Amino acid sequence: MSGSGFHVHGPHDHEIEHATQHAAHGEGTGKMINQIAMFTAVIATVGAIFAYMGGATQANAGLYKNNAAIKKTEASNQWNYFQAKSTKQSLAEISRDLAPAQADKDKYQAKIDRYEKEKKEIQTGAEKIEAESKEWDKRSDEQMHQHHRWAQATTALQVAIAMAAIALLTRKKWLEWGMFGLGAIGVAIGALAALHI
Repeated sequence: MSGSGFHVHGPHDHEIEHATQHAAHGEGTGKMINQIAMFTAVIATVGAIFAYMGGATQANAGLYKNNAAIKKTEASNQWNYFQAKSTKQSLAEISRDLAPAQADKDKYQAKIDRYEKEKKEIQTGAEKIEAESKEWDKRSDEQMHQHHRWAQATTALQVAIAMAAIALLTRKKWLEWGMFGLGAIGVAIGALAALHI
């Protein structure tokens, strides 16, 4: 609009006004435009939530996998400690067998008994840490499965939004039905993700 009150409409302004007038009167094309616009807004919002959830589950999967790796390293350290105790026990056994006096044999046998006890404690701890590592791996895999569900749901909703745009341009009713159908599929897949299925 200029300062003298003269107003020039662009071609798209005329189409928007025309669609708005027809929508106000409940006519077919305007009603279709309103339905598609409302559908697009709702599905885009749901899609944004799904995309966020997909990112969150992917981040969790990475964190859980990292925790599993840390636990695997801890377990490996424990098994190395176990091996060191086994080596010391073997040396004590050789020393006991080669010792000339019974007092020396008893001294080495006491060390052997101590190493055997320590090895059992170390083994129990290492096995516990390995179990924790496997649990973190399992949780990571579950999060990645859920992430894939969120990604599938988001993709279906994005394609539904693209179909909505094409339906607006072509005014094809079958595209509008396809858009609604694909949107429902996307929401259903998102529900599966939310239910951890």
